[in-house]
Order: sequence, then structure tokens, then C-alpha cells
Amino acid sequence: MSVPASRRAGDRRGQDVRRLRDLLRSALLADRFRDGALPSETALMSAYGATRATVREALGMLRAEGLIERLPGVGTHVMVDPPRTEMDEALGVTRGGAMYAFTTPPRILDRSTVPAPATLAASLGVDVGTPVLRLEYVAMSEGLPTAVATNYMVYPEAERLLATPFHGHWYQLMADAGVVLGESEFVIDCVAADPMAAELLGVAPGFPLLAMEQTIADPSGRVIDVAFLRIRADRFRFVSRATASDLL
Repeated sequence: MSVPASRRAGDRRGQDVRRLRDLLRSALLADRFRDGALPSETALMSAYGATRATVREALGMLRAEGLIERLPGVGTHVMVDPPRTEMDEALGVTRGGAMYAFTTPPRILDRSTVPAPATLAASLGVDVGTPVLRLEYVAMSEGLPTAVATNYMVYPEAERLLATPFHGHWYQLMADAGVVLGESEFVIDCVAADPMAAELLGVAPGFPLLAMEQTIADPSGRVIDVAFLRIRADRFRFVSRATASDLL
């Protein structure tokens, strides 16, 4: 069945809008616009060979995402500046980078000893019902919520965390408590924010969140912590690099 010419033209314009949106989104998140100001519509039309309608629709998509603001007589300006975060840093292998540069004290939701849940006991290497520390908090950056994390940590490491002030990020807490990190693993996917997570993170229910399940082991390989995180990915840009060594 043939596709009407008007529909084909509409599809092409829709693809043009998407491509322009992606190009502008990448540039603004990489801080490539001087003083956070985007070029005028006319300049964007010339630079990208786009129609005014395409430019306006692409900018509208960025505005709906909360990345830019457009004010009559003022222009279009970038509204966010998420730090670029190396994956090694997120995994706790390296410390002190962009991910933690603006960390402020977390909002602690729960810090209590609970029976090890049946679904986690095997992962933690303990019997079901064994006392473990549940430490749940809202991570903050410059006073803004960035993530909700629920950690289950085994004893005796948990005992050290109970007595240690939590004034920065999770890896700093472990370091302050004298807990040595050996290996960390993340399983990453995406979930829609439930009403409770949405309220804690300042987003609408259904907002897409980065979901992480983390396992932390000590230097001997013994698992000491399992955590579940819900992260506002719009406030971070995760960066990973790899070198190809064995190409088939």
C-alpha cells in the first residue's frame, strides 16, 4: 500500500525535528553555548539547514524537557548544567570527581537494624532473618534531591556505619567508617517514578528514573552491601570509555 505524499513529508519533517533536537541537546549539555545562550532561530536555521518550523518544534521539545527557557526579547537559555560523571566514579573506583563535587548532607529516611529479607539473604551470604543494617536516604546535590537509595549492609561492617556521621556521599561514609570497598557491580535499567519516589525527588509520578541495583564486596570478594537506587538521570551525565583490544 502506498503512503500519501503528505504523510511522507510529515514523517521527514518529524525526523528532521528529532535530529535537530538531538544535536542541540548534546551541545547544550556539553556546555557548548557561550554564557548558556542558544543562537537565534534565524542562526539555527542557517547553521543546520532547517526550516523555522523545524527549529521551533525542536526547541519546544527541549523546553518541555526542562532543558531550556525561552523569553520574548531575551532569547533562549540553558536551564540545566548536569556534571559529567565517569562511570568509574559512580562505581566507587575513583573518588572526588564531578559526581561528588556538589554533594550536600543527605536526607536520612531510615537507619535501623532489620531482619535480612528472604530475597536478599543469599546475595548477602547470610541466613534469612539475620540482622542487617537498612540505611535509606535521599542523596542531595547543592540542596537538590538527586537519588533515593536503600542499602542493606551486613555486620560487622554495619556496626561501623551506625556510629559514623553521614554528611556527604555513600563512599565517603564508608571511608569515614573504615569500611574498605573491594568490588562494586551495578545492574542498570529504567523505571517510572512511583508516587513516593516522585515526592522525594521532586518529580511527577511516572517520570523516568534511572534504576540501579548495586552490590558491594570487600577486598576478599565477600558481599557486604546490596543497594537499590532511583536516580534523577537529568541531573547527571554518565561517561564511559573503552579501548577495543580483541576485535573479531
